[in-house]
Amino acid sequence: MLYFIFRRILQIIPVIIGVTLILFLLMYVIPEDPARLILQKGATEQALANLRAKMGIDKPLYVQYWRYIKQLAQGDLGTSYRYRRSVNSILAEHYPNSIRLALGAIIIEIIIGLIAGIISAVKKYSFWDTLVTVSTTLAVCIPVFWLGMMLQIIFGLRLGWLPMSGMGDGSIRYYILPAITLASVSTAYVARMTRSSMLEVLSNDYITTAFAKGLSYPRVIGKHALKNALIPVVTLIGLDLGALMGGAILTETVFNWPGVGRTIYLAILQRDAPVVIGGTLILVIIFLFLNLIVDIIYAWLDPRIRFERKKASV
Repeated sequence: MLYFIFRRILQIIPVIIGVTLILFLLMYVIPEDPARLILQKGATEQALANLRAKMGIDKPLYVQYWRYIKQLAQGDLGTSYRYRRSVNSILAEHYPNSIRLALGAIIIEIIIGLIAGIISAVKKYSFWDTLVTVSTTLAVCIPVFWLGMMLQIIFGLRLGWLPMSGMGDGSIRYYILPAITLASVSTAYVARMTRSSMLEVLSNDYITTAFAKGLSYPRVIGKHALKNALIPVVTLIGLDLGALMGGAILTETVFNWPGVGRTIYLAILQRDAPVVIGGTLILVIIFLFLNLIVDIIYAWLDPRIRFERKKASV
């Protein structure tokens, strides 16, 4: 098990380095002078040249990248061109909002997705199964930004039940619409995964044996079938949690949510490279870390995984 964990950690390192290199190259090929972004209009050429020398952006690209890597090793994500603040402080200010929104979406995803998937599997080919199938198909096909705007129009503008945008005083009313929007696609996938996994488990011989022993239907479903069917579903939810906690740019932009996703979106429009690179890098690290946790849990639940991977690596 320790070998499996150590090897997975080693696999993360080149991924992080590769992400920083790709982001660095993408942001620095944009024809926008960071010195002009900071000094704005009216700056003299001498002032621009002095600032470029101070920032080190007059050096070759590989020198700038190496300097950035050394800063990252010290936990420094750089300084924003627009706000003249450290990227660390900007992300620390907005990340809690994204995390709270992601947790709300995960709760919706788990409750609705699991219940819908279980009902669909147990009531196979019934009206409820058809309803779940059609609903999940629509949820996957509908664009997230369109769904968010429709919810704003219906529940915010027409009915006036819920706030249309922003975080307000932080009450739960402000979380409902963006959390539903953020969880829509993931809930559909969880419901589908739960249904397919439950149907596979229900077809096994030990389920038939449990019924033959006279166990009640709820006991067989809840104790024997659901427990084994949830293993792939838990993996899906764990990976999805990493994506949601990383911040959803479309949802946060539509609802004007002060999270890290919207912060990165605004930084892209403003050509604020340190915020874009730093914010995206943190998203990747969070996703990789949660992915690692899910792999460890899955390998612990099913030892065949770590042994098969070890054999393949050898």
